[in-house]
Amino acid sequence: MSDLLKQLFSDGMISLGVWETIYMTLISTLVAYILGLPLGIIVSVSDKDGLRPVAWLNKILSFLINIFRSIPFIILMVAMLPVAKVIVGTSLGNKAMIVMLIIAAAPYIARMVESSLKEVDKGVIEAAKSMGASNWKIICKVLLSEAKPALIMGAVISTITVLGYTAMAGTIGGTGLGALAITYGYERFKDDVIWVCVLLMVIIVQIIQEIGMFIVRKSDKRQHTTAIEN
Repeated sequence: MSDLLKQLFSDGMISLGVWETIYMTLISTLVAYILGLPLGIIVSVSDKDGLRPVAWLNKILSFLINIFRSIPFIILMVAMLPVAKVIVGTSLGNKAMIVMLIIAAAPYIARMVESSLKEVDKGVIEAAKSMGASNWKIICKVLLSEAKPALIMGAVISTITVLGYTAMAGTIGGTGLGALAITYGYERFKDDVIWVCVLLMVIIVQIIQEIGMFIVRKSDKRQHTTAIEN
């Protein structure tokens, strides 16, 4: 262990980097899900095979989602710096990075949600329709209920993806483990600092994965169309 790594531990910079990484990841994913969930629902419902097909709306939203998803995150970060400055008043630090993480993650989450909803058995939806359920009731009590395990798994995958984005955010003024690995590891040729940051990122990912899988197993009790009667 190098003297630099010992100093980073003793100064609390490693623990601070872990906290900043988790903070940015969770806040960004939460807000991105608040935006991406309804967006994904609208795209799924408005599809030609959806509950309420609206071709023009589906095409516009799909086009916008595809644009943001096709841009590599490192390029999107640079492009969105002015946007972050307008929203939070700065293009540096965690606030700006969170804005860019949300912009990058929301379209990704929307596609995850759309994919999860399309996995719901069409027979369940048809049964709900035959019972006179409204589209809104079908969305809330059938689609979301049936897709709950897939939605939770999508949330786990999205959270891990955002966690990876936070490491790249360290290249343009972000903080966290990514910034530590770049500033104190790569730029100072300290491989042990890099590998400690990598190890900590892996541990965080494993914790998120295990928590997510536990929640998925607990929630995989699908309530079919009988749920709409409640």
